[in-house]
Amino acid sequence: MKLLIVRHGDPDYTIDSLTEKGWREARYLAQKLSKLEIKDFYVSPLGRAKDTASCTLKKMNRTATECDWLKEFDVFINRPDVTDRKIIPWDWLPQDWTMDERFYQYDHWFENERIQDSDVKEYYDHVTGKFDEVLAKHGYVREGHYYRVEKENEDTLVFFCHFGLECVLVSHLLSVSPMVLWHGACAAPSSVTTFHTEERRQGIASFRMSSFGDISHLYANDEPPAFAARFCETYSNDKQRHD
Repeated sequence: MKLLIVRHGDPDYTIDSLTEKGWREARYLAQKLSKLEIKDFYVSPLGRAKDTASCTLKKMNRTATECDWLKEFDVFINRPDVTDRKIIPWDWLPQDWTMDERFYQYDHWFENERIQDSDVKEYYDHVTGKFDEVLAKHGYVREGHYYRVEKENEDTLVFFCHFGLECVLVSHLLSVSPMVLWHGACAAPSSVTTFHTEERRQGIASFRMSSFGDISHLYANDEPPAFAARFCETYSNDKQRHD
């Protein structure tokens, strides 16, 4: 089985939709995805993800299953240097979160005191549990860190979602800490992350990532990637986001 995890196009967060550039990205993405044989589509209920999916669905005359658990991972924490508000867990400063070695471990990242004081782990378990329900429906049942194959297939499933949520799904499939992905990876708007199952012994499958954040559909149309989700490349660049 193949899984395509798609981040929405360049967002206009003020209206929960896409910028003009984001709509172009969505159309270019549709050109790519419409060439594939896709079993099922799943989409976040948020506007920017649904709008991104709409171009592909319209082009292929298909519909998608809307899943509340695919919405952005909107659980907030108290960042050590921010006292007036809570923030999303992937906006910590590196000089703070990297000091806790537990954040690098799949089975200990949630033991950090600030994570314990939030609903992050509970929501992480909710999201990954719902994700596994979908995979089980398609024949792959989670057992520990691999999947038991109840119905082998080469179906392709597409998930239209968000960067923070995508990192949760990737961390679950690879059994790595989401903190490492939230802070060490960046999937550009409209990018595609691909997983394939490998069944080297009958009935035992694991998911292997063959690409992360692929934006070849943008390059094919001379469309530069959007900057959304990244911070400034150099501190002196005042045109890029700092914090």
